[in-house]
Amino acid sequence: MSASPEHPGTAPSDLSGAVAEDLALYREKFRQRLPESLEELRGPIAGVVELPLHVAWSGMTSFAGKPRQRMGLYRTVLHEGLRDDLPRFLNRDLLLQLWPVLRTLVGRTVRSVWEEAFPQLAARARAAA
Repeated sequence: MSASPEHPGTAPSDLSGAVAEDLALYREKFRQRLPESLEELRGPIAGVVELPLHVAWSGMTSFAGKPRQRMGLYRTVLHEGLRDDLPRFLNRDLLLQLWPVLRTLVGRTVRSVWEEAFPQLAARARAAA
């Protein structure tokens, strides 16, 4: 439905601009959460990790050290974690190890923001391909 006096709203020609603006805001949300360097990521590498509800609001909150659960933990934290959560729950070495597979499980925006900020992640993905 196009904009008209009877039907105010966004005209179809304005949708691409609105979508681009939404995507830019979405990317910025993840960019603002990034640590200064991967060295800041000093989270656990083994054992059970309990995520707070503001991070794991829609599912599991407890993750064991099993590979599949660890992948789920990292995916959840990358998508939902706040800036202070990343160093607390993510570990640099484990992130680098998991990245070639993990990058296929996270959304395109999360993947691109992290790989642009930390070229070593993109390099790990290329090396594993």
